This record gives sequence, structure tokens and C-alpha cells, in this order.
Amino acid sequence: MHRPWLRAATALFAIAWGGNHFTPLLHLYEARFGYAAVTVDLFLGTYVAGLVPGLLLGGALSDRRGRRPLVRAGVVFGALASVVLALGAAVPAVMCAGRLLAGVSVGIAMSVGTSWVKELTSPRFDPLLGDAARTTAGARRPALALTLGFGIGAGVAGSLAQWAPLPSLLPYAVHLVVSAAALGLLAGVPETAPPLPAGAAASLWEDLRVPLAGHARFVRVVLPAAPWIFATAGIGYAVIPLLEAPAMGPWALAYATGLTVLTLGIGALVQPLVPRLEAATGGRSGIVGLGAMLAGLLLAAASAAALSPWLGAAAAAVLGAAYGTCLVSGLKEVQAIAGPRDLAGLTGVYYSVSYAGFLLPLLLAALAGVATYTMLLLGVAGVCLASLLAVARGLRTTRTEA
Repeated sequence: MHRPWLRAATALFAIAWGGNHFTPLLHLYEARFGYAAVTVDLFLGTYVAGLVPGLLLGGALSDRRGRRPLVRAGVVFGALASVVLALGAAVPAVMCAGRLLAGVSVGIAMSVGTSWVKELTSPRFDPLLGDAARTTAGARRPALALTLGFGIGAGVAGSLAQWAPLPSLLPYAVHLVVSAAALGLLAGVPETAPPLPAGAAASLWEDLRVPLAGHARFVRVVLPAAPWIFATAGIGYAVIPLLEAPAMGPWALAYATGLTVLTLGIGALVQPLVPRLEAATGGRSGIVGLGAMLAGLLLAAASAAALSPWLGAAAAAVLGAAYGTCLVSGLKEVQAIAGPRDLAGLTGVYYSVSYAGFLLPLLLAALAGVATYTMLLLGVAGVCLASLLAVARGLRTTRTEA
């Protein structure tokens, strides 16, 4: 593994593994430890609470201290999260602390790690990559590493919880091994953002400002699409398994694991195809992704009405394709807008808005007493359509302004 970007991407893979291997275990915690659904939802919300500061502070600190120390810290935070979650399964406050650490870890990976892998894709560090491939590789490589980590981590954890002994301990032990290997591979990876000289850095508050977050292209094209990335992924592997759990009986955990792997696996498979889609549609791959999201939401609504595990799986697959397409499309836009010193900060803003969508399953659960999930998902589909139209208009107006 001589290519520096691949070694750095391994750290992103390990961090993402630790961020999502908790998701298929939700049913386990409800059944074995007696947690109410609202408590499990709190664990998910705490993860997002840690993720946003990790995204925003991580980018600013990496501009001061360099990419490698921050990514190394992200791997360590993720490993600590697994230790806390393994030892504190019966204590809600401890579980929240573990999920908070996991969120900080993933936030660092998404802002700093994504920027680092993109910078390691430059001709200086990866001279064998052709110029045509380089234009999209900086977005594809980190997105794929994260998606594979999210999916494989969840698949391994859910399988161990379903069929192996010590279901609340063994998944976290495996992640510790993966994290240790990733830390070893980071040794010797080049630094792409050397620490600023003493006295040269502005205040941390100044570093947290991201003026390019007001860029017309970012506001009109990136932001309307960003929340749907993790909103629809969350529907694929959190909401649909919950709806179909009564039909699956003792196989509910296996079904939840399968849908997590399916959603993120399809998301990983489509990501290398996004450059071709971008070329074929004249730069409108984000529109195609949002269209797939709309279709997946309609399928999810039908699944909620019919209570069909097969229809739920089809919806998860379509939502996964939408997730992968929009993730790479959005990152490509961010990297085209940002300069070297703005990349980590703007990437952090992008992922912060993206992960706000991860709260959608919690919102749907809160509204479930007001309307059926079928009606709620149809309403979400309507909002998605409005976002698609907003992005299409933004693409036209910003292109005209350019």
C-alpha cells in the first residue's frame, strides 16, 4: 500500500466503521437492555451533537496543526467510543458519551480526512493518476472510503450481534482491531497542510469563519441537496427496518443489518459511476441523485403501507443509489468552489448540513402519533421534490452568472 491517499483513506474507513456499526444494534439494545425507542433515538441524536463540532472545529484546527494529527486523533476518538459503548451498554448516560465521541470522530474524518485524501490525489503525491480521472478522484476516493466503512462496519457488527456470542461486546472489539491497523498505516503519510508558523495564525474564532459558505453556487446548488444525503440513507437503514420489524420476527436484527449493507453497498457501487453521469448530464448528476431520492421515498411510503420486506429492500436500494450519487456530486461542487485553505472548512460546513438530515428518522418517529408513516413519507417526498426544483434553478442561475 504505497500510495499515500490509500493509506489515509484507510483511516477514514476505520472511523466510518466506528460511526455506523452501532446502527444495526439498535434492536439489540431495545430487546436486551430494555431501552425505550425514545432513548435509542437519543443515542442517535447525541451522535449528531458530537459530529457537528467535529466537522467545524476539525477543519479549523487542521489548518493550524496539519491534517495528519487531526486524522490520527479521529481514529483514537473512534476507538475510545467503542470502548465506552462496550463497557456502558446498561447505562444510558455512558452510551450517550460513547456516541458523542463517535460523532466527533466521524466529524473529523469527514472534514479533515476528506480534504487530506483530496490533497493527496494531486500530481505531487499521485503522479500516475491521469488528468481526466483526477478531476473527480478527489471527491470519489474519500466518499467511497467513508461509505465502505459505514456499510462494512454495520454489516460485521449486525452479523456478530445476530449469530456470535457476546453481541454487545464483540462488534466493538473488532473495531478496535481495525482502528489499530489504520493507525499503523498512517505513519509516513505525507502532510499536505503544514502547521502555520507561530504568530502567523489568526484566532481560532477567525479560522472558524468560512466566507465561501455564502458563495452563490454553494447556497443555491449544494445546500438544498445536502440534507437529503443522510436523510434518505437514514430512512433506508433506520426507518424501513423499524417498520418491517413485526413481519421479520426473530430475524429483525438480520433484516436491519441487511438493509444497512444494501443501502450503503449500493451507495458505494454507484460512486465510481458518478463522473460518467456528470459528463452525460452536463453537470447535473445532483439532479439525477435527487430524482432517485424522490423515487426511493415513494417506494418507502408504499412499503410502509403494504408492510412488505421485499418492497422495503427495493426502497433501500434506490435510496442507497441516491445517497452515493448526491454525496459525490456535492463534494465535487465543494472542491470546485474552495481554495486550499478553505477546503477543510467548507467541507465541514457541507457535511454539517448533510448530517442534519440524519435527524429526519427522529422527526418521523416524533410525528408517528399524528399521521401514519405512509403519509409522513409522502410529505417528505413532496419536500424532496421542492429541493430538486430549487437545485435545478440554482444550476441555471449560477451557470448564467459565471
